[in-house]
Amino acid sequence: MVNMIECKTKLKKWGNSLGVVIPKEEIRKSGLRPHQTVRVLVSPAKTTKVKDIFGKLKAKKPTKQIMREIDEELDIEF
Repeated sequence: MVNMIECKTKLKKWGNSLGVVIPKEEIRKSGLRPHQTVRVLVSPAKTTKVKDIFGKLKAKKPTKQIMREIDEELDIEF
């Protein structure tokens, strides 16, 4: 059985290199030990903004008017 850890962490400067710190809780859960050989897959975290997914919403009506119309439609249905 392969025991994999996925966690978000920051790279740390270590001499002329960069190091990865594995959080204590993840070490405890996985049973990792010092000097144990591990495989590390690195993927930069990319923050995704809602506007990047959907684009900017350009409504022709003000938000208050849209909400009022939705409320009126709900009142009619119930």
